[in-house]
Amino acid sequence: MNPFKTLLLTVFLVIGTSQAETTYIHAGTLLAIPGSQPSQEQTVIIKNGMIQDIVGGYQVSDDPEIKHIDLKHAFVMPGMMDMHVHLTHERGPNRFKDSMQMSDQLQGMRIIHYGMKTLKAGFTTVRDVGSKEQYMFAYRDAINNGWVDGPRVIAAGGVGITGGHADVSGIKPDLMEFYTDASICDGPYDCRRAARNTIKYGADLIKITSTGGVLTDRATGTGQQMESDELKEIVRAAERMGKKVASHAHAEAGIIAALEAGVHSIEHGSYAGPKSHKLFKKTGAYLVPTLLAGETVVRLAKETDLFSPAIKEKAIRVGTDMKNNFGNAVKAGVKIAFGTDSGVSIHGTNMEEALLMYKGGMAPMDILVSATVSAADLIGMSDQLGTLENGKYADIIAMPASPLDNIEELMHINFVMKEGKIYKQ
Repeated sequence: MNPFKTLLLTVFLVIGTSQAETTYIHAGTLLAIPGSQPSQEQTVIIKNGMIQDIVGGYQVSDDPEIKHIDLKHAFVMPGMMDMHVHLTHERGPNRFKDSMQMSDQLQGMRIIHYGMKTLKAGFTTVRDVGSKEQYMFAYRDAINNGWVDGPRVIAAGGVGITGGHADVSGIKPDLMEFYTDASICDGPYDCRRAARNTIKYGADLIKITSTGGVLTDRATGTGQQMESDELKEIVRAAERMGKKVASHAHAEAGIIAALEAGVHSIEHGSYAGPKSHKLFKKTGAYLVPTLLAGETVVRLAKETDLFSPAIKEKAIRVGTDMKNNFGNAVKAGVKIAFGTDSGVSIHGTNMEEALLMYKGGMAPMDILVSATVSAADLIGMSDQLGTLENGKYADIIAMPASPLDNIEELMHINFVMKEGKIYKQ
């Protein structure tokens, strides 16, 4: 046979074998659909990275091409999803130094490192809502193309107002001018332009900042900053192009303004009260609580010199208050989607959010739902993610015992699979 034809045949055979790869997972306890009761002694059949079937008992095949994974003594469930991360950075003493001295290329390599820490912690999908945008768009696309490994990334483009939380702060004026992004806007029509602009360059969704923020290095508080007409124009522009909008918001006035404008999620929601609770339920928007960020900034403010006086005051006040207000939102029946603000906290420690949610009054099953079913709904991927059902991605994690009995079991993830590929075992 012609050597070239032999090579082609070999390639086709290898491709065919890869595409036909089948795996049987023997799950001792399987929570296929969070919110429903788990089942015992199940076999999850995976083909080409997708769930093909789930059957009772431990099915075994004599086919040597079929891989068997023994999780008979484990609690198995869908991969969890973090709806608020920042994979391009991490809060610490060297953050500003690194941003000045580290090359763009090396910063890109660090994203891969942070992404893998997150994936191995049990988070197979993340929504990045505030990173250097082209870095994140490139990382997202590289993962989707199979060039690098990492969690599935839904990447936001940011829109903020001059001097607001999304604008640059804490550096000298000429550097502020240099680093001011094209997405910074003023007035409804300029903000419409900014929203369209960030979608043009690859955003999966829009992230706005309707209130001030804790880590803005200006004493401008955490009250409402974006005007209602600006918020409405951004949401309208995004929806015209099929994109959702997430709003950073601390003070209730800013939460209400964002919800009235039609945003799909409120990030932090530190001072959400009865008025905003009613709007959450009316609009169907999600609260992404980020309790881990609140706990982290309180600790850093009290124990380190990383923060300026303006940041320290906000960190201690807001980080402390958001815990109690989260419990009130849970009691009011507000929809919750799991989110940590990792990047403020350490990447790979995302599961600590679940412990804080539990301390805040949320039931273990509801916490699991928030990180699976609810998160999938928020990103518009319920037909592909959030549960283990036929035709969905084989994103699966496992741990030694049930987090429904002890939420701290989530800290012991010892198996991670994304789209049929094992990343931790």
